[in-house]
Amino acid sequence: MNAPLLSARDLTLRFGQVPALDGVDLDIWPGEVVAIVGESGSGKTTLLRVLSGLMRPDGGAVLYGGRDVLAMGEAERRRLMRTDWGFVHQNPRDGLRMAVSAGGNIGERLMAVGARHYGGIRAQAAEWLRRVEIDDGRLDHLPRTFSGGMQQRLQIARTLVTHPRLVFMDEPTGGLDVSVQARLLDLIRALVAELGLAVLIVTHDIAAARLLAHWVLVMRTGRVVEEGLTDRVLDDPQHPYTQLLVSSVLSA
Repeated sequence: MNAPLLSARDLTLRFGQVPALDGVDLDIWPGEVVAIVGESGSGKTTLLRVLSGLMRPDGGAVLYGGRDVLAMGEAERRRLMRTDWGFVHQNPRDGLRMAVSAGGNIGERLMAVGARHYGGIRAQAAEWLRRVEIDDGRLDHLPRTFSGGMQQRLQIARTLVTHPRLVFMDEPTGGLDVSVQARLLDLIRALVAELGLAVLIVTHDIAAARLLAHWVLVMRTGRVVEEGLTDRVLDDPQHPYTQLLVSSVLSA
């Protein structure tokens, strides 16, 4: 492919007098993991929401496979989110149906893309529970009986079961214990590599960006202040803000 999978140019958005996005450009290529890092209020989650069609910018363009994301109607965007795209929320309760069994959560995504054979759906759901390190004996259990880390892994299974081409992840390890975070990051890295996914991940965790991402963008007050190959940016940061972020991790 000679063009990015997702491309954004000159995105701008203001909340009153506050610039949330200020001339942001971004490209994601097939199979590439891009991390957006920065402190709270830097604009990284706003950027994720604009790129995924959940929020409209004041100006700029977002193209997916040559299609204008910002011009899509709600039905077309929802169809894209069921098929080509996936979204992993920071709070798994935002990405799961808590009154539906674990297997049902995964099965719903399969049915949304046309699967109808109950036995096949159930078998795939059980297989994906195993892939995200959940005992398939929990297939009929409700998500509310799962720990926070298990709920997040279930949300990942629900999202990836249909093999989307592009996955948006909003702080997927936020709010989890450090040991649970490390296990989840290892799982995400393995699945992304195995499935050849393109991923856009928002995180304040520099270590997570280093582990997962090929390319990193550093945001501050709505602007991308530095970007490049992850190791280059994090090992030899050029912008003072990036230097501050990296040094705060090293001194923690």
